[in-house]
Amino acid sequence: MAMNKVVLITGGSRGIGRACVELFARQGWSAVFFCRKETEKAAALADTLRGEGCDVDWYQCDVSKKAQVDAAVADILRRYHRIDALINNAAVSKTGLFTDLCEADMADMFSVNVGGAFYCAQAVLPGMISRRSGAIVNIASMWGQVGASCEVCYSATKAALIGFTKALAQEVGPSGVRVNCVSPGVIDTDMNRALDESTLAELADETPLSRLGAPEDVARAAYFLASEEAAFITGQVLGVNGGFVV
Repeated sequence: MAMNKVVLITGGSRGIGRACVELFARQGWSAVFFCRKETEKAAALADTLRGEGCDVDWYQCDVSKKAQVDAAVADILRRYHRIDALINNAAVSKTGLFTDLCEADMADMFSVNVGGAFYCAQAVLPGMISRRSGAIVNIASMWGQVGASCEVCYSATKAALIGFTKALAQEVGPSGVRVNCVSPGVIDTDMNRALDESTLAELADETPLSRLGAPEDVARAAYFLASEEAAFITGQVLGVNGGFVV
């Protein structure tokens, strides 16, 4: 196996995760990604990038299940011997009034958005700590910073990720591992395509840069924080929101 740097990206079959897979792979990293349901999209993405000469692989893995995460990470380490960076991107959302939120939706959001990040970080950290090198990048949301009406539970999970980032950065910093957070604004992904065109136009109009973000905008920020260019940056929240939240 070539001695590329190895990145593990969760939720990699579409949206921000897919953009991260494409960017890291094309920059010469070995890019391994998880997907929960979109297996056809995952296989097609991997085939496309391999056709470009990239080293890419994927696992069907539900990050809310610790046993699945541990098994997949163990196999990645067996094959690649290391994981240099983890991008915790996998997330689910549900919009609607808080008083209408059902127990199952709340449990799913916390188990994927927060639990998934915890389990993946726990799985990769022993190797990073032993090598005294590594980077974890958590993909949060500007709603985790300021909250959003009708996205109360989602906002709470993303706020938890921000707190997780800051605390873990302090804990593992002495071991040479960096932990940072990207906080996207309104990004043109499947998650936001449920919104009608007029709502998306209003959100773009409210954004000082007068457009919605692209998945690639977030991927570039994640790549920067995972790279040696950010070697003295840890515990930070990098907003990629076009100025929507300042």
